[in-house]
Order: sequence, then structure tokens, then C-alpha cells
Amino acid sequence: MTIELAPLPLPASADPSKFTDFGREVKGVDPGNLTPEQFSEVYEALYKHSALLFRNVALTPEQQYALTKAFDPESESYGHGNNKTESAKKSILHPDLKTIPRVPQVQLIGNGMVYDHEGLESAALKHPSHTTFHKTRVSEEDERKGYTRFYRWHIDAALYDYNPPRVTTLYGIKVPTGPRQIVRYDDGTGDELPVPLGTTAFVSGKTMFDILPREYKSLAVRTKVRYAPHPYVWMAPARAMPTGLGIETEGLELPLNELPPWEESKVKTFPMVWKNPVTGELHFQVHPCGAQELIIDPLPEGVKRDGALYPNGAHLKDLNKVRSLLYKFQRPAIAPQLVYPHDWQERDLVLFHNRGVLHTVVGVFEPDQVRAFHQCNLAASDVPQGPSAPDVLKWA
Repeated sequence: MTIELAPLPLPASADPSKFTDFGREVKGVDPGNLTPEQFSEVYEALYKHSALLFRNVALTPEQQYALTKAFDPESESYGHGNNKTESAKKSILHPDLKTIPRVPQVQLIGNGMVYDHEGLESAALKHPSHTTFHKTRVSEEDERKGYTRFYRWHIDAALYDYNPPRVTTLYGIKVPTGPRQIVRYDDGTGDELPVPLGTTAFVSGKTMFDILPREYKSLAVRTKVRYAPHPYVWMAPARAMPTGLGIETEGLELPLNELPPWEESKVKTFPMVWKNPVTGELHFQVHPCGAQELIIDPLPEGVKRDGALYPNGAHLKDLNKVRSLLYKFQRPAIAPQLVYPHDWQERDLVLFHNRGVLHTVVGVFEPDQVRAFHQCNLAASDVPQGPSAPDVLKWA
């Protein structure tokens, strides 16, 4: 049976011309019981369209793990490791995750109290909020009026020791309903975005690269990003920008000598731009909160130097410079018309190409609004591939 693909319904805020290839709803198949032929079609579709939606799905944790693993059969552990180390307990991610006991690669996330759930007698879940992570916050008065913010734009990745997962699967089990909210960017632009309650917002890394001016494309294909050791522990004392797109530089990061023990060999350095293994397209894929240094190669021999940034290469270690440059690269791609805010329904299953998109939690729930999702991503068996030599020559 051939799978059927339909475009995702876009909100009125979206620019349809920027979403011609992004996102598809998959119909006519059960994602928990795909034949090899059906999975092959789903695999191709995910890399071509970055996000796939299956509606009205019944999916066990075992099936979700198996589906996620099928995209990377050699992968095994949850994308951030086993969540039992000293570094995990000090991480800003620690309060957000509860492990399903019999399938530890699947995490329970959400909001409110959940009882007798897949081997968990009870779980107190807390929806991440910008109020605990941003330097500034939406006032309580405005929050009551429905205003909110993006929490943290990111890639699902440990960014230390483990490789970024290829795919993340998110399964909505309990989805509360309520009034829509309005994301405020609060960065002086006046940008706002109406969103469904508790949306997961996505932006395309391909679009992020495609809309860059030529001199930024040249820099992107020549640059690697070095992430801090134990980045989620390192960044924990710091506070984020109002857009959720990176950290304010105030010197609040944990000093490297105060981090849990770390090894230089496990520190991760990845290309700024990742090559899609199916389409060959380039996706701008940087987790701005964890980035510590930028390593820039010089322009290739024979390439015009007029207007080029860092034509002789550079190694940027000044955090303020690193973050300022990344923000210039990434901020245009989270403009309201380029964001897909998914309107969750119960039993939705969303698969997304974790090496091709950035995403964020959004909004605020009341304590009695119970939300329960299963999330699965697996530390990859390979590293993301950067631009090829012909790509560098093309864009440099």
C-alpha cells in the first residue's frame, strides 16, 4: 500500500511560498506497523519534507522506539544519554523529562499530574516556561491576556559525547484545550505570532540557509561550531534572549572548571550547515544556546574576496561575538511568516528531521491543565555531514 501525502494546514500567518516543501500529513498507513516498503516511503518523505504528521494514531512506547530506531538502526540510547549522571541532574533539561521504565529511550513530557502511566505510578510534569529561562518575562498581567513567548529554539541533541539524533518522534496522548495565545518576540521589532495553546513551533533549517545573503552563505559553508562541554549544565545559570534564540551574554555561564568532569575528546564540533542525506540540500543547523566558539576556514583559492566575511578564516572565542553572529544568521528565519506552529490533537504523531529543523516549546499551561506526550530520539550512530567541497565552492 502506497502512502498518501497531503500538505499540512498552514496558519494565516504563514507565507505559503516558503512552505511548498515543508511538512506533510501521512494518510492511509499505521506508523506503528509499517511494512518495509511503507517505511521506505516514509523515510524519503521525512527527509524531503522535514516534518510528518500522522493523525489518530494508537502507538505503544515499544512501537515508537522501534519506529524511531528504524531511521538509524545502529542507534540505541536516548539522545541525551541515560539521564542518571551528575551532569543530567544539574542540566536545565532535567526537570522536563520522565523516563518510561520499560522503554528508557522514550520520555514522558508535558504538564500536570499523570497517574498510572506506562509503569509510572505518578509523574509530576512541568511545561517549560520562558519565565524561568529568559532574562526578562511577559508580565503576569499580559500573560493573563494570552501573551507568551517561544521558550528555547533548539535541536534535540546532547551536544557533548553523543551525536545529534537523526529523527525525533512526538506522540500526543493527552492534549488540553484552551484559548489561543500570542507569542511576543519582545526584541524591538513588534513581531507577534498567534499560536494554538501548547504548540510546538518549527522552522526549516533549509529556509534558514536559503534566505541568507550571499556573504552569510559563504561564511556558513566555511564555519564549524564548537559547543561547550556539558552545555546544558554550562548554560544553566545564564538567561536567554526574549526570542528564545540564544543566551544573553552576561558572564553567567558556569566556569569550565566547575562543570562535571569532562573530556576534550567528547566535546562536539559540528559544521554550521548540515547536508540532507536524501535531497542534498543544505540546512543551517546550530543550537545557539550551547555554541561556544566558531572556527572559520579561509576562502578557497580562486574565490572572489570582495565583500567576503573573514576571508582569511578565524577562530572566534569571544562569546558575545559568537552569539551576535549566530543571531544575525538565525533571527530572520524565525519571523512569524516562516514559523509552523503545530496545532496538536490527541493521538497526533509528529516525526521531524532533527538535523533539518529547529523547534521550540511555546506557551503557558495552568497547573491543572494536564498534557502528556511521549518523545523519542536516539543519539545517532554518525555525525552530521557538512557541505561538500563543491558546495563550498558554489556558495563561498
